[in-house]
Amino acid sequence: MPNRYFAFTLLLISVLLALTAFAEERAERTIEEIKAEAIHRAEVGQYPLIGLDPGDVKEACDHIHTKDKDEWAAAFMGVGDRYFNEAKLLEKSDPTKANADYIRAWRLYSFGRWPIPASPGKQRAYAKAIEAFLAHARFWDPPLEVVRIPFEGSEIVAYLRLPKNAKGPVPLVIAVNGLDSRKEDLSESFAAILPYGVGFLAVDGPGTGQAPIKVSETADRMLSRVIDYVQTRPEVDKNRIAVHGVSWGAYWATKLAIVERARLKGASAQSPPVDTFFQKDFLMNSLLGNREYLFDQVPALMNIFDGVKNLDDLAASLAKMSLVKQGLLGKPTTPMLILAGVLDTQVPISDIYLLLSKGDVPKDAWINPQGGHLGRQVKVWPDPLIFKQVIIPWLVRTLNAQGVQP
Repeated sequence: MPNRYFAFTLLLISVLLALTAFAEERAERTIEEIKAEAIHRAEVGQYPLIGLDPGDVKEACDHIHTKDKDEWAAAFMGVGDRYFNEAKLLEKSDPTKANADYIRAWRLYSFGRWPIPASPGKQRAYAKAIEAFLAHARFWDPPLEVVRIPFEGSEIVAYLRLPKNAKGPVPLVIAVNGLDSRKEDLSESFAAILPYGVGFLAVDGPGTGQAPIKVSETADRMLSRVIDYVQTRPEVDKNRIAVHGVSWGAYWATKLAIVERARLKGASAQSPPVDTFFQKDFLMNSLLGNREYLFDQVPALMNIFDGVKNLDDLAASLAKMSLVKQGLLGKPTTPMLILAGVLDTQVPISDIYLLLSKGDVPKDAWINPQGGHLGRQVKVWPDPLIFKQVIIPWLVRTLNAQGVQP
């Protein structure tokens, strides 16, 4: 009997130690770890701090001592305000410096609301980010047009930009953001496609940014409405429309490649979730406390759905999103480019291989064996390089653009 009790006690201790280790592994970073990691990512140009000055990030972090969301937002707004106010003073006397200041302010404000504007302070930071971005966009030639598309008693806010001096209708890419990026980020990136004679419309995907609806298994109807809209624009060639999405946006791009294949010339999808991502096991074992993500990935996921208050709610909502469960995977698609990293801890590479193996037409793939989420590899394949060397050339070719070829 004592031996059995001793054995049981050892087993119990082993289980408790294992559970403790698991809990520590899955725990979010502490605030000091977040600050240190944020500064490091700014130094090496790693998402979500691409383009932020490490000195600015350190200055803001010096004013952050807790995980309070409003404290975080206030710290980054404080630094951003300095650049925004200087930009306003310099608009006429030094427009180049003013524009650079607006960019700096926008990125600081945007990181102040990151990953989601889940408090009054973060909501103010997000509003300031939009204001600073639009102030920066006023310097653009060709100009950015803010479009408002009526939708189910509300509106879809999107940014449209067309090539300069275009002769006749132009091809266009509908660009959809991820969980924590926004249409402003996509607009900045997609400026690079304009010289090839291709326009873009950047839009916040369901549940993010200024989108009028949350994520659901039918939320792709919002993006179908966007296609309706761009087909009404006389400047756009309605037979040469493509969609591009990153992460959650890649999910929508993949779904549209199936349900809207008749109206799309192509779809590029960067790390699209397909099936395993939406299972509870993946949520609990990979997404919860994920360290590739800077912080608060699961709270950000909960925010994009209606009525999700805990992990069980989130698991139930995610399960409905699987393209396998919806009976869509394997149906005919428009031509696709799939990008991913084998070492991605946020979207399993098995989802990518599953997608590549289904459908009716061959797909193009760019799979980085040393890459993480979106195929990123620090200092080797950063986001801007993937965009320039892989995504833009594929979209230009697929749309048969008549501009200067990459």
